[in-house]
Amino acid sequence: MHKPLRIPDKAYAKRRKQLMRMAGDDAIAILPSAPERIRSRDTHYPYRQDSDLLYLTGFPEPEAVLVLVPGRKHGEVILFCRERDPEREGWDGPRFGPEGAVEAFGLDDAYPIADLDDILPGLLEGRSRVYYHFGRDQEFDLKLIGWLNRVRAMVRQGAQPPHEFLELGHLLDELRLFKDRDEIRLMQRAADISVLAHEAAMLAARPGIHEYQLQAEVERVFRSHDADPAYSSIVGAGSNACVLHYRANAAQAKDGDLVLIDAGAEYRGYAADITRTFPVNGRFTREQRALHDLVGEAQAAALAQARPGTPYETGHVAAVETLTEGLLRLGLLKGKLEKNLADGSYRRFYRHKTGHWLGLDVHDVGEYRFDGESRLLEPGMVFTIEPGVYISPDDTTVDAKWRGIGIRTEDDVLVTRDEPQVLTNALARSADEIEALMASRG
Repeated sequence: MHKPLRIPDKAYAKRRKQLMRMAGDDAIAILPSAPERIRSRDTHYPYRQDSDLLYLTGFPEPEAVLVLVPGRKHGEVILFCRERDPEREGWDGPRFGPEGAVEAFGLDDAYPIADLDDILPGLLEGRSRVYYHFGRDQEFDLKLIGWLNRVRAMVRQGAQPPHEFLELGHLLDELRLFKDRDEIRLMQRAADISVLAHEAAMLAARPGIHEYQLQAEVERVFRSHDADPAYSSIVGAGSNACVLHYRANAAQAKDGDLVLIDAGAEYRGYAADITRTFPVNGRFTREQRALHDLVGEAQAAALAQARPGTPYETGHVAAVETLTEGLLRLGLLKGKLEKNLADGSYRRFYRHKTGHWLGLDVHDVGEYRFDGESRLLEPGMVFTIEPGVYISPDDTTVDAKWRGIGIRTEDDVLVTRDEPQVLTNALARSADEIEALMASRG
């Protein structure tokens, strides 16, 4: 697994061409890099490039702007970036600089970021449409308005300012939703690393262990395979598993507790997202197993709908129906199935949707609905399937034996021409598989 993977240069070039073709010859697209973020005083968060800029170039540095100018004779792909600076590079590491960026990323041209003010108005002039993510970066929005105003001020001299402003996401989100072969390879690597990390946590689990110790196991495996956490790892023991976005990871797991771990690696920008719930002592109780099996049935029902031509929503509907049936069977809900589905009483135990798109962002871009209708699945889409059951420790309307149990099972699924491909399939999923893996702890 140690051979590094990357997106080939020609794939980035193809993506830029597709986007420019969609935008049209009289358009311009402007994509600033993600800003650096201060964590506290003069300490920064680790830098993560804007996903769209990453998708179109692979360029990793802050203080950069990509400009696409379809049909321009002097080059269509222009990057503004930081210049080389030996003094700063001694502190922060090497930079590509404009010349290095052209060479390394297959661009038509690159300029120092300091020249953006002088050059961009000229690139806007004569273009009728501007594609840009409005409202995402207020500071950059104001700069863009300033450049437009400079072009407008030249109208009497014959300048033609753009007259249409369009959301870049309308074009780019649809491109990013469909994963190509190279992207799937990176996502499979992220999934494989995440599988190893979850296994390491299950093997390290013992009554008395702290949630942060299990988190450390997971993230040690990420880093040892050249990956990072794709999001803040969730490790919830006992009733902490009922908190959907539990972050504290500080409690101690007691004998008889279940532990829910929701954690995924990010490899070369691409995310995995896995959840497993396992008994810290290696053996499920009767109640824990009953609910774990039910969540497994709901997941299988949703997975069976992951076929091309099926509405995305169908998987959620199938999971909800399976969960509601099971909750009635176990006595956690009362009455008829139809009535429970219609009045949404299952939401007490299952509050979220059954999944989301996955890619360069954990909750990846792409529309879920068109004109109010759920969109149809197509090959190349990747999404999570993650049903769960959460029974509050304070819920006195249910038998005490169920209280404080939280279970979620989540896998990453690629839609293909026929059978769905579960990228995270190698990880123990059923209660029997989890117990067998944990029994090997010795």
